[in-house]
Order: sequence, then structure tokens, then C-alpha cells
Amino acid sequence: MRSSSTRISRSQIDAWFSAIRSECPDIPTELVYETPFQLVMAVMLSAQTTDRQVNRITPPLFARVKTPGDMLALSLEALTEYVRSVNYYKTKAKHIHESARMLHEEHAGKIPNDMPALRRLPGIGVKTAKVILSVLYDAPYVGVDTHVHRVANRLGLVSTRTPDETDRVLDEMLTDEQKRRIHHPLVLFGRYRCTARNPRCHDCPLRRTCRYFREKNRDTSGE
Repeated sequence: MRSSSTRISRSQIDAWFSAIRSECPDIPTELVYETPFQLVMAVMLSAQTTDRQVNRITPPLFARVKTPGDMLALSLEALTEYVRSVNYYKTKAKHIHESARMLHEEHAGKIPNDMPALRRLPGIGVKTAKVILSVLYDAPYVGVDTHVHRVANRLGLVSTRTPDETDRVLDEMLTDEQKRRIHHPLVLFGRYRCTARNPRCHDCPLRRTCRYFREKNRDTSGE
């Protein structure tokens, strides 16, 4: 794993991030929601499921559930039926239902602006908590998913094996302002441009300084 002491110039990072932001919409998330608790539910449902699929199934559920209190009026069985078309739906339904109870009883139905408090909720890990805090409270976090992990490694921003390692390096490397401005653009860049298969490198604005592009072209040219 790349040491946190490895130096990449601030100007290079800013140039990468500026190009990514210029290409990706300036929106905090593609998940559709109206209330803070609906965002929490959507983010929990989106684990190993696309945002598009989550947005497809949540309108009937969100018509009934806007707060943790609303969720407590809905049985676990009914919730499970609403979310059955996402991956790991039974586990996610249990976690959402229990999280609603804890939020209602311990936080008066509010979503805490606090990492340890969010991490206590069932099914909420570091990445999920960072996404929630970033979107709801503009907190300085980058929720590192497979897209962010892939883009950061391809650029040469990090050299890591897992998203958890990438998360730790970026947390030390980036300023709070960089984290606030780049979280979702990085996700979108990986989702639509720097895809796992067949990335659109030919007209990418980052290709001249991208490690992956250089290595790919060196291999192709036989050098």
C-alpha cells in the first residue's frame, strides 16, 4: 500500500479534481429522497445494488415512511416485501427496521451528525456513515466505494489493494475542502467514465496525467 507520506503535489490533485468536477454533475447523490431518514434507508439499500435500482423500488415505501417513527408503524414483514428486489434484502430490511427503532428511541427521530453514533446503527459501516454525513451535513468525508477505489488507483493518487486501504490514505492525504467537493463527483466519474470494463479513456480529460492510461498505452505499443 502506498505510504501516507508519499507526496503528490497539491496542484496535481487540484487539477485532477477540477477536471472530474467539470465533467460530473454538481449533485450530492443520485439517490432520490425527501427526508433525512429516507436518505439513510436509500444509502443502506444501495450497498451492492445500483442507485438506479434503489430509486426504482423506493417510491411506494417512501410514500408511507418519511421518519423513523413511520417505520415503526410498518412491520418488518411489510418492509421486507417493499425491498425484496435489492440484493441481501432480508438483512437490509432487518437493519433498517432496527435502526429506525434506535433513532426513534435514542435520537428523537433525528439523524445524528456524528460518526460514532451512526456507526452504532445496524448495517451502517464507515462508508455508509461517511456518505450520509457528507450528503446531509456537508461533512468532510469521501465515502470510498469500488468506483472511488478504482479511480484513485488508476490515476496514481493511491496504490492500494482494497477500498478500506484507499479510505485510510485519502483521509490523510486530502484536505477537508477537497473531501467536501470531490466525494460524489469521484463516484460518478468511476460510474460513467472510468468504468471497471472498457473505461472511456480515449477522450478523458485526465488521460495525460493518468497512470493507468500511460501503462495501458505502453503495453499496447509494446514498449
